[in-house]
Amino acid sequence: MGSDNKPFVPPKIVVCVGGVVVSEGKALFIRQAGGSLRGFWSIPWGFVEGRSASGVAEPPHEAVIREVWEEAGVHAAVDGLLGVQNDVRSDGEAAVYLLFLCHPTGGLPTPDGVETDRAAYLSLADMSSLGEPIDALCVWLVTRVLQGRYTLLPSAPDSPYVPRVAFI
Repeated sequence: MGSDNKPFVPPKIVVCVGGVVVSEGKALFIRQAGGSLRGFWSIPWGFVEGRSASGVAEPPHEAVIREVWEEAGVHAAVDGLLGVQNDVRSDGEAAVYLLFLCHPTGGLPTPDGVETDRAAYLSLADMSSLGEPIDALCVWLVTRVLQGRYTLLPSAPDSPYVPRVAFI
């Protein structure tokens, strides 16, 4: 109970997911086609949508696979959780980003033409010579991943909450 005898209602936090999809020493990037990051390159990312039309909850590790497919035309599989980034959105709402390491399982980088207008695998050298803006968090994160400076939390198949996936 809250201090005024009303039931405690936890605050709402926006949950976003981002996927660092690595293939042959390069990471998958998309260029944003609209919004405040229009013209910026970033990793594929987006919101956890909550529930599908059928009412099934969308877990974050499935949301990142969906976002990679929708924004970049690449099928991917999650290797593990890279980490969590706290943020405050431009509208003042709290947000948390769950960042996953992934590998491609099919498809070629193809923008969706709505949210994204370019998609490509970029090496560290490609990122340096691109000549177009890249989101700072994505530069920092991808650089760490491509240089092998990260710790990965793989899924824990022995979690007592199986079949729900845990990264511990």
